[in-house]
Amino acid sequence: MFYLNLPIFYHYSKITLNKAFSYIFYKKEKMLDVNQIVAAINPDIYCAKKDKDRNEIRKKVKELIKTKGYLEAAAVAKPITEDPTYEPFLDLDSAKHKKSAFNGEGLKKPIEQHELVYEVQQGSLEPIYFWILEYLNNNYEKSEKLADTFISSPGSSHFAEMGGRATRMQEEGMKLLGQANTVLKSILNIVYDLKEFKIRLEVYKDYKSEDRNKKRSALMSLKQIWMDSVDIKRGNSAIKAMAAQFDYVTLIDAFMAADSLEDVTKPADKGGLDLNERVRRILQQRVGEFQRWISESEKELSKRFEIEKTYLKAQVNALKLYSRWAKPYLMAAKKLEQQANPDTPYLVNAFNTSILELVLMGTKDDNAKQHVYEKDLPENMRNLIEDKKIRTCKYILLVSFKFIAMPDRANQQGGYGFKGRVELKMTSYALNDEELTLLRETIEKDDFGEIYKSITGATDDSLKQIEADIEEFLGEKPFTASDLNKGKEEKKKEDNNPFSSLFSFFKSEEKQTGKDKIIKPDSDYEKAIRDFAVIKGREECRKFYDAFKALYNMPRQKAFGPGA
Repeated sequence: MFYLNLPIFYHYSKITLNKAFSYIFYKKEKMLDVNQIVAAINPDIYCAKKDKDRNEIRKKVKELIKTKGYLEAAAVAKPITEDPTYEPFLDLDSAKHKKSAFNGEGLKKPIEQHELVYEVQQGSLEPIYFWILEYLNNNYEKSEKLADTFISSPGSSHFAEMGGRATRMQEEGMKLLGQANTVLKSILNIVYDLKEFKIRLEVYKDYKSEDRNKKRSALMSLKQIWMDSVDIKRGNSAIKAMAAQFDYVTLIDAFMAADSLEDVTKPADKGGLDLNERVRRILQQRVGEFQRWISESEKELSKRFEIEKTYLKAQVNALKLYSRWAKPYLMAAKKLEQQANPDTPYLVNAFNTSILELVLMGTKDDNAKQHVYEKDLPENMRNLIEDKKIRTCKYILLVSFKFIAMPDRANQQGGYGFKGRVELKMTSYALNDEELTLLRETIEKDDFGEIYKSITGATDDSLKQIEADIEEFLGEKPFTASDLNKGKEEKKKEDNNPFSSLFSFFKSEEKQTGKDKIIKPDSDYEKAIRDFAVIKGREECRKFYDAFKALYNMPRQKAFGPGA
């Protein structure tokens, strides 16, 4: 350990990787770190076979993947560095000059990790973060932030200000969601009305059918509707009321039997119905009125059906608008939640202290074809790589930050600067595209899963039904899981479905349904490709570690190469 005056510097290097990656996802009483997730994604390479108590781990992780998925398996998984038999040191120069990539020197020791603790009493910690971010941007094909959480001591001004901002965002978001909920209720009522209108209009359609059976059935239905909703308003002179009297007991049967006005005007010997004169006179009036009602009611019902469809479209657009307005507030409220570990001893209630935890990831393709050109891999692998019949790997660098800082108001507008201590951990891995995608999904599922489930879990089925109804009445395609999967590859057009935009904040971009897809193990060719990526990843991790130390004039180990 070395001690410098300004800035104060504590330094230790751990190639042995005997601790898990520092960023922790706190989920109730359960904690998941990124190392555990990677260990679950590829247990054959990155998961410990046994823990320090010699309990079997790898086998249990594989069983959980098959039965419960990767997230549950990650809770049990341990990084290979926690295996008592694991020896982490790897002579990179020796490994790179092995005659055959199929020896698997890199896969035997697949992880590189270094740790630094750096303390700044003057200045701020932000330059450290942005220097590392810039390094990843310059030396890797892609950099991304996997996690960003913070927590402040309750007695600090930072806690009060962040809490106040979060509360305002929550209030605005909930206000808009309340208005959206009112519109949603209106949409439900309109949908049910439209369904009823559609059923009624189908009866009119059948009434005009050339199929005699359909036409007869529709006529009976319309007569029943007319008696129940129109004629019943006559009171005691309604057909149903009069049929209860002895003299008119045949009135309902005669009305239902009459197909036209001629049936009740012609005498029985000329093809009309056999009725007494009293019943005949009443039916002449009612049948004529019924036939006029059929024509007018169909027109009015069709008009109302179209008006209701227009109103439904207006309400759907209003719901989309409220959803769009609410989304930024919900996202801001989520980001302002204080999510880091509140039980850390560094966080004293009365102190002005904040803890910020972040994870950055840099990824770069190892260019497996180049290894073929350099004769490090067999020539027959070139076509397999070009045709994507075998999976290639990217080497990645995970950099976790744990800032233990004292917030200092930088300006009157409420901005804060941070000075204190940062704990850095740098870890290398080699993952293929399937594993990288699964890593991002699992982290997001762990972060948002409980929230999404509590808000939308009980309503998924009903929302799907409503989406189908909206598509039916307005011709707008509902949002489906397949649309989510297309999001990464091409920019989605504006989503016409209000429900997807309302709840998209809580959804992963690539939401998996059902059980997790099991990633198949590497073939022999893929193991050779991964071996090169592992060695390259370890080398780049050491370079980054060395560059960071050089930036702050820290002692460097000669084992890292010339000029170290």
